[in-house]
Amino acid sequence: MNSLYYHEHGGQSERLSGGIPAGELIDFSVSISPFFPLRDPLQVARADLQAYPSIEGKGVQGFYARRFGLDESSVIALNGAIEGIYLLPRALGVRRMLLLEPSFYEYGRAARIAGAETGFVGLSAVNGFSLPPVGELAARLEHCDAFFAANPNNPTGTLFPPEVTMALASRFPDKWFFVDEAFIQFLPDFPAVSLMQHTRAFRNIVVVHSLTKFYALPGLRLGAIIAHPDTIDRLYDFKEPWTLNAVAERVAGELADCLVYEAALRSMIAGERERLAAALPEIDGVRVAGGAANFLLAQWRRSSPLDELLSHFLSRGILVRDCRNFHGLEAGYFRFAVRTPQENDRFLEALRAVPAPERVS
Repeated sequence: MNSLYYHEHGGQSERLSGGIPAGELIDFSVSISPFFPLRDPLQVARADLQAYPSIEGKGVQGFYARRFGLDESSVIALNGAIEGIYLLPRALGVRRMLLLEPSFYEYGRAARIAGAETGFVGLSAVNGFSLPPVGELAARLEHCDAFFAANPNNPTGTLFPPEVTMALASRFPDKWFFVDEAFIQFLPDFPAVSLMQHTRAFRNIVVVHSLTKFYALPGLRLGAIIAHPDTIDRLYDFKEPWTLNAVAERVAGELADCLVYEAALRSMIAGERERLAAALPEIDGVRVAGGAANFLLAQWRRSSPLDELLSHFLSRGILVRDCRNFHGLEAGYFRFAVRTPQENDRFLEALRAVPAPERVS
């Protein structure tokens, strides 16, 4: 694949599995729900294949209206959140975008393709990759016209409190604040931590949301932009039509009724994340570096290289996300998803079974 486009992501088990059959591999590298919300989502009707879908993705807009009480005029349906990440800087004429680092690679690439310069706010392992003070963020924003951040941030798990975003948006009404909420439904205090309901009051806040992670549907590419209707109108001037297929629209329409699934998943993830975070420091050579939602970032601190740990995991049918291609995480960092109790037990057993380094006599 062309290296100018290609960037390492989680969820590439076929390429990274070392030949281990998919059925024998637990993929901790991609942070999606280990449960599935629907019973029979793939019984595709012939009509879904022989008729055009709605031009604007009505099925997805309907989900956001029913599930979150949003007006459809505030929602643009997307072929996955990635479509929105690339649409925003291009459609809104961003010239200089401020980003967190480390963070998701595609924000910076989307800015560069749109012809925008990028600046970075570094997150440091010294303070657990927490955000700098609001005053420092404000000072960095003086010479930018947009800020793109995720809540929680991937891969560090850093939380970006909505009140911080709203304070900055109030202080800088002429600047854009793009917030990627791809993992926010995993947080136990959702929906209070989401900015979706605040985009009408704050015209310069735009939320990018994904249905991929929380509903375990990466193959269907479902997401949305939520923003003030005036902003939505501007974005439609640049958005391609028919980016969602009819099957995706139909499945999205079924997700609004999955409230029992949502509550059970959030409860399980919260408990398992806490259990994993407590168990990891007891394992020699592992330091929990950050985490929120349904993933944890860790650092391998033994004298043996991270490659040996990754190979050890693969030998036990486990794939984690090598994070050394993130700037600032080159020193042995890896990320892994929080999955079911049984799968997490298998992960911990594999980690505890890493051979201890030989002692020099």
